[in-house]
Amino acid sequence: MDYDVVIIGAGPAGLAAACRLKQINQDLSVVVVEKGSEVGAHILSGAVLEPRALNELFPNWQELGAPVTTAVSTDNIYVFSENKGIKVPSLFAPKTMHNHGNYIISLGNLCRWLAEQAENLGVEVFPGFAAAEVLYAENGSVAGMITGDMGVDVNGEHKDAYMPGMELRGKYTFFAEGCRGHLGKQLIEHFELDREAQQPQHYGIGIKELWRVPPENHHLGLVVHSAGWPLNESDSSGGGFLYHLEDNQVALGLITDLSYSNPHVSPFDEFQRYKHHPVIRQYLEGGERIAYGARALVKGGLQSQPKMTFAGGLLIGDNAGTLNFAKIKGIHCAMKSGMVAAEVTAAAIAADRAGDELTEYTTSYKDSWAYKELYQQRNFGPAQHKWGNILGSAYAFIDINIFNGKLPWTLTDPVPDHSKMIPARDAKKIVYPKPDNKLSFDKLSSVFLSNTNHEEAQPCHLKLKNADIPISHNLPLYDEPAQRYCPAGVYEVVEDSNGGPRFQINAQNCVHCKTCDIKDPSQNITWVTPEGSGGPNYPNM
Repeated sequence: MDYDVVIIGAGPAGLAAACRLKQINQDLSVVVVEKGSEVGAHILSGAVLEPRALNELFPNWQELGAPVTTAVSTDNIYVFSENKGIKVPSLFAPKTMHNHGNYIISLGNLCRWLAEQAENLGVEVFPGFAAAEVLYAENGSVAGMITGDMGVDVNGEHKDAYMPGMELRGKYTFFAEGCRGHLGKQLIEHFELDREAQQPQHYGIGIKELWRVPPENHHLGLVVHSAGWPLNESDSSGGGFLYHLEDNQVALGLITDLSYSNPHVSPFDEFQRYKHHPVIRQYLEGGERIAYGARALVKGGLQSQPKMTFAGGLLIGDNAGTLNFAKIKGIHCAMKSGMVAAEVTAAAIAADRAGDELTEYTTSYKDSWAYKELYQQRNFGPAQHKWGNILGSAYAFIDINIFNGKLPWTLTDPVPDHSKMIPARDAKKIVYPKPDNKLSFDKLSSVFLSNTNHEEAQPCHLKLKNADIPISHNLPLYDEPAQRYCPAGVYEVVEDSNGGPRFQINAQNCVHCKTCDIKDPSQNITWVTPEGSGGPNYPNM
């Protein structure tokens, strides 16, 4: 199937790009392919929305019924110890953390709405189809993509329901897969797009739950952010969030930076502990947990951004690392990167160019407010890595609030996250409390709430480069950390028939967070796309 533009991923970047293309030229043929069972099924974010890009894309979004209704009313920032929380005066918080004028939303529901707007404009949206391969032209340029075969068993044999993949060909292809995109990762390596980056990409894992709480515990529009406990006890960095949405719902989560060094750290269990803090517990007691999910996020900022252009296509959104970690927000920057991509590409197609490298995108992106924002706040993430949450935030206050991001240097962290891990024998052993099944829960009951499902009897989508490494190398050196960094119980070390250890992969549990692809210390695990529609089915995350 031939199109003017093929877009991979129905997240905010891909959908904003699709809408903008059709706004510019109604005659352009545009398709969006989404691996989730429906648009929004794989979308997970906090989320507080800064509406700047949405205002530009659809100035009348309120009239159009966008699911953006809960304005931030109160903005609290805490530094936690185990039993206390010290509220940081607004005057002393980095101004990037202020949320006046922003909205608490479900990003999944916003993407569903954006998909409706795209379809109303004439965009074709195909959920349930995984982009499995990049399609290259004979001259080496990107010419589109190939969807994955469906109906293949574990041995690679065709089942009765076999359906071969399709080629979707485009004059240009946008890769908007989100953090650690499967094809984006390949393109970065193939075209050496990260060659000029100042540092490797850095990541965190965000684990999130949605609760329905008693009315007396609910404060519509309240935003709470925290640093410190529990992550400081394991010498990790990151922070927590708690947002009060409509209908007595509370979204809360913990972001653990994947630069942690202790292989005994379990981000899932750190989050379960977090919910017992008095400041957080007061809102949850008597409530009901209704959804769970996890997703990796990019946090390297401008210093980690790869080159975003190559012949025949573009990386946009978090596939290119556009999240602003200083704000803990990525939606507005992702949307803007997609809108700029649409404008440049529409002009190229109008000039009868196809398959060129859109080098002008780099200039247009650097002229945008999204790039300027990331430049102003570029030192926040590296400061957190270098000095920790408290001192790093103090530096950010001076850099951003006082000097407006114009200090004449750029901090970097040149060590990849997977290289930070130290041997288990040199690390503090962490004993996590058992879940009480009121505030804290186990992994399997949590995965159940994510509605995760994969077609049975299909090839495992978690590939080991060397099947021996988990037991021969990672287990003795790091106590096989995959057992703990995975938030879904995918990886286990079990006893084999001879009484020895065996590495087991429960791929059915996978929530597509990509943490294993990022954090494995041997870089031995590669996440590839399972059959389309497999994975979580988040209703409103």
